[in-house]
Amino acid sequence: MRFSLKPQDDAFYAFFNDAADNIRRGVGILSELGDDKPDFQKISERLVDVEHDNDQLTHRLFNKVNSTFVTPMDRTDMYHLAGKLDDILDHIEAAANLVYLYGLSDLPALPREMIEQITVLGQQADLLVEFMPKLKGLNSSMQEFWVECNRLENDGDRAYRMLLVRLYSGEYEALTVMKLKEVGDELEAACDSFESVSNVVESVYVKES
Repeated sequence: MRFSLKPQDDAFYAFFNDAADNIRRGVGILSELGDDKPDFQKISERLVDVEHDNDQLTHRLFNKVNSTFVTPMDRTDMYHLAGKLDDILDHIEAAANLVYLYGLSDLPALPREMIEQITVLGQQADLLVEFMPKLKGLNSSMQEFWVECNRLENDGDRAYRMLLVRLYSGEYEALTVMKLKEVGDELEAACDSFESVSNVVESVYVKES
């Protein structure tokens, strides 16, 4: 049995679990962009609220790290993990906000490939919620997390590349292409941020093993 001199403060792990829940809630709202008649303004406004909630959560975590003498994980790793989790919601909120601000609601529908990107984000969010509670203890089953994160990130890359193919096919006017690409870029960045989270978790696992 491996013993640790570090305290197992559940409050720190609860922060990360709450962040994962916020992300899944945010992706769930984002997925409404694929509905038959989405309310783009409401989706954007609700995501601003979720992103704001997570900012407050992140600040509380930072304050607790700064005020705790001995932390259950390396404090630099906790800063990185909290920051990467926050990045996911930043990109998700930005994507929905751009859809609304750019007036893309005037399109008959968003590109199918963009909806596929959002579907991948939903799968990543579900994975995050499943495995984040296992961060405490970091047993060998945690390896499944970064392996699956990598696979899903590859799926997201493929959806993004196919989106670019469609955008540059001549189907859309040039200005619309530019707007849609910015949204697609934010979705791709969100997908990449999930993998960044898994990289931090893998690094922590290696250190603690």
